[in-house]
Amino acid sequence: MSPLRHLLRRSPAGSAVRRHFSTSSLSESSSSTSSAHRNQHDFLSPSTYINSWQPSRSPKEAAAQLTFLRRDYARKMKEIRKDFITEMELQKIEKMRKNEARMEALRIANEEKKAAKDAKKKAEAIERQAAEQEFRQVLMKEREDKLEYWRMREKNIQKKKKDKNELLRKQSSLWVDVSELDKKINEVFLDTVQL
Repeated sequence: MSPLRHLLRRSPAGSAVRRHFSTSSLSESSSSTSSAHRNQHDFLSPSTYINSWQPSRSPKEAAAQLTFLRRDYARKMKEIRKDFITEMELQKIEKMRKNEARMEALRIANEEKKAAKDAKKKAEAIERQAAEQEFRQVLMKEREDKLEYWRMREKNIQKKKKDKNELLRKQSSLWVDVSELDKKINEVFLDTVQL
């Protein structure tokens, strides 16, 4: 058990190695981006001001040389600032152009999505209308069938009634007249065997 604990205690050192590898990949990627930036960037020529001071013998010459260096430095810095400002403006314009292009692409994509949605809704509406029309036709057919069935049934009922009445009329022709009715009733009472 203790050898395993010993290995577990050593695992943080292994994690440090892993951490080193993981950070080295990040640093390599960041160094690759910085090297790409270095390759794209235009560096200025080396400055003439470094090691340009030559000590002079008189303080007047030193002051004149110093003021000349200051003025020259200020002039060059002014040009560099102008260049920097124009470069920043160009970058800003480029960024605005990219944003406008992206916004235009998004607008076009949204319009295409909207057109696709509208087309889908129209197709669904047409399908729904066709289904409703078919449903109405099925209902109308069922109603017609029910009506036809009801008519046939009524006809059959009327025919049965008519047949029944006809049969009743035929049987009633065999019936006894009203004048002979009393006579027949008396015969039936007296002659019970026939019943």
